[in-house]
Amino acid sequence: MCFLPDAEQRAFAQSLDTMLGKAGTPAVARDWSRGERTGGRALWARIAEAGVFALAVPQAHGGLGPRPVEVALAFVELGRHAVPGPLVETVAAAALLTGAGPAERFLADLASGGSMATLAVEGAYAVDGDAAALRLVLGADGLRLSPGHGPVRSSLDPARRLTRLLPGGQLLVPRPPVERALSWARLATAAQALGVGLALLERTVAYVGQRVQFGVPVGSFQAVKHRLADARIALEFARPLVLGAAVTMSAADVAAAKAAACEAAYTTARAALQLHGAIGYTAEYDLSLWLTKARALRTAWGSPDDCRAEVLRGRP
Repeated sequence: MCFLPDAEQRAFAQSLDTMLGKAGTPAVARDWSRGERTGGRALWARIAEAGVFALAVPQAHGGLGPRPVEVALAFVELGRHAVPGPLVETVAAAALLTGAGPAERFLADLASGGSMATLAVEGAYAVDGDAAALRLVLGADGLRLSPGHGPVRSSLDPARRLTRLLPGGQLLVPRPPVERALSWARLATAAQALGVGLALLERTVAYVGQRVQFGVPVGSFQAVKHRLADARIALEFARPLVLGAAVTMSAADVAAAKAAACEAAYTTARAALQLHGAIGYTAEYDLSLWLTKARALRTAWGSPDDCRAEVLRGRP
């Protein structure tokens, strides 16, 4: 089985990287964390125009998918550039709304970027429930449309604003495909975490090459090289797991990919924080946007222990 993207897929990822690199995403993410949505919504529209959300929506409902490999490649770039918003939740919502019935009417808007979606299990916190136009609650009787949200709560990642969704809305899907939606959410989270880790590594390599101690760059020290090598190895081992999971979309493969990618990003974040020294602890420094996201994604849509247990259940 080949896990390498083809030329068209590489061009798609490169075009996203180029577009996001010019979008000033650190400033957008900081505005988003303060509840200022203008820049974030404009960026969301550009991402949708590139076809990212349409990749998760079936062609029969106005999308381009389902194309999980392309979704994974896109989310790596979204993570590399610290794009804010309920990105993963919109993909998971598309997986739940594909059944015939009243749910279908939302898919075209999700594919085109006309609306953001967030999703949460009843009683749990949802990401960006105050920004999403489509709020979905997964309860014992199925998937319901939430009539609103509660107060905003702070998160480990300030750009991930948490709210509780109000129950009691219209029932959209009586027996939703929860496992399929969870696999899409975990795949997107794993790819996003991989991108976060890659960005942290790139920034740290550049920093230790410029910072001088005892008359030489600290990047020349053997201990620093070892920390960065460990981070690189962890990320590169996670990459084929993410792409392989996108090919198979089995619950066990996706769980393994999420555990590996999120742990690799977290390992890289710890190394980046230490190697940046005191400046790494400041919220004003852009590195913090990726540090906090690596920590938050580690437990989003299943902790490492949850994912490892899923892998064990999937063993023959």
